[in-house]
Amino acid sequence: MSGYSKKDDLLFLPLGGCGEIGMNLNLYCCDGKWLMVDLGMTFAGENLPGIELIFPDPAFIVGKRRDLVGLVLTHGHEDHIGAVPYLWPQLGCPIYATPFTAELVRRKLVERNLLDTADIREMELGASFEVGPFGISYISMAHSIAEGTALRIETRHGIIFHTGDWKLDEEAIVGTPASGEELSALGDEGVLAMIGDSTNVFNTRASGSETAVAKSLKKIIGQKTGRVVVTTFASNVARLETVGRIAGQTGRRLALLGRSMRRIHEAAKATGYLRDFPEILDEKRMMDVPRDKLLVLTTGCQGEPRAALNRIAAGDFRSLTLSPDDTVIFSSKIIPGNEHPIGALINRLVLDDVEVITEHDAFVHVSGHPGQPELRDMYGWIRPQIAIPVHGEARHIKRHAELAKEVGVPRTLRPLNGDVIRLAPDGPQLVDQVPAGRLVLDGEKVLSIASEPIAERRRMLFAGHLGVSLALNGRGKLIVPAALVARGIPGWAEGCALEEDVRRTIGETLAGLGRRNLLDDLVVEEAVRVAVRRILRQDTGKKPVTVVRVLRITDLK
Repeated sequence: MSGYSKKDDLLFLPLGGCGEIGMNLNLYCCDGKWLMVDLGMTFAGENLPGIELIFPDPAFIVGKRRDLVGLVLTHGHEDHIGAVPYLWPQLGCPIYATPFTAELVRRKLVERNLLDTADIREMELGASFEVGPFGISYISMAHSIAEGTALRIETRHGIIFHTGDWKLDEEAIVGTPASGEELSALGDEGVLAMIGDSTNVFNTRASGSETAVAKSLKKIIGQKTGRVVVTTFASNVARLETVGRIAGQTGRRLALLGRSMRRIHEAAKATGYLRDFPEILDEKRMMDVPRDKLLVLTTGCQGEPRAALNRIAAGDFRSLTLSPDDTVIFSSKIIPGNEHPIGALINRLVLDDVEVITEHDAFVHVSGHPGQPELRDMYGWIRPQIAIPVHGEARHIKRHAELAKEVGVPRTLRPLNGDVIRLAPDGPQLVDQVPAGRLVLDGEKVLSIASEPIAERRRMLFAGHLGVSLALNGRGKLIVPAALVARGIPGWAEGCALEEDVRRTIGETLAGLGRRNLLDDLVVEEAVRVAVRRILRQDTGKKPVTVVRVLRITDLK
């Protein structure tokens, strides 16, 4: 921190998840020691070519890693654990997780050859344990994944209730969430601050029960006479359980498609879930099953280009093709920002006369996040002195803060990533700000989103690329015409007027350089680069990435 160093204060610092949905990284500080809660990621969009994953930049806490006492994970969704295998080596602290979440993390660490290095401390559901000056208790909550938990964080300044991702569901299919009575008892202890999920704050209704959506899905699937494909978030173990039961109840064979779907299935089985799940059909045998006897559960509900459903729709999945009278059910929410790829996927299916059912057409999905009625109930039970909304875009966080005031919370604060917030004494107060950047996974390298390779690739995406090779003799004269390689430049073709303009510009630039400059390769390269970019901008309105290289041949007379 730049100017704030009072070790007696209780601090909260989000480095990810505020002003955005995803990339959750939260820090608490007490007695000079730091506790990290969650370490997530998000998926890159079309504006980052070649990039799939984005992480919060942990540079601030890496600089204080000696005072980092642990990383506590609330649940196994990618936006809460996805960055662990990539960023944990910079942290080196113990990782605390419940059994299912720990299993998912182990599988990720195996892929990065880190399993033998990482210190994973598996905690039972409901466990209480000490991490430095923090007393942690896991509180089971309903969510769209097994073992969603909130955290009761006890400090000498008071109790913090960190909600994690949650909803209320009295008929949960997986797990037993805490009751209103149990949460009210926590409120009776006196809660200093509630740090809470804002994702569904604009929903004026409760999220609904997984049991209710199971009944609706069973009815819909039972009426179909062709193949049925259900796509959902792979991590939604309750939905896996639901679809497995429906397969048995409707007499259909069940196949699982997608690497992440199989990974979640294996992790759930390994930790005691999906005990009555039906036998999984080998995907190579799907086309051998009568059409009215096949039920497929697959990844790809957000239109991910490499997911199984997109490959099926494109006709690139050898083991399964869809026909008229087949049905695809999107048992999922359309995440903001994914409307275009999902729409394109649905259109490809419709062009093949496949029936498509989404949450807008039928009751096929319930959210894992609280609507306004649930938030009001939670505040009524917990009764915090302070509300800090997190896990949302700016509009979500603003509305959540307003709702907290409406239900009587005395003090609220709307955080941004990098805000250092004093919770006690006399909180909440913004006391400092630290850098909160972004990292990207570029192949196998983790880079800053502002790094030159990423910036240059984006420029090439929007403006194209021109490579210029100049073979010069010892006096700086061209031996052969410049070699030009153009990619993505509008109007460029071999022998076109634009190419002639570039060649003429190169000749004029070399002619205008003095003798001494012509002998300096770096000066020649920069002068030609600037001149060529200028003519390209004049002719095309674009500023392509332009690379000029000089090959000096001095043995020619």
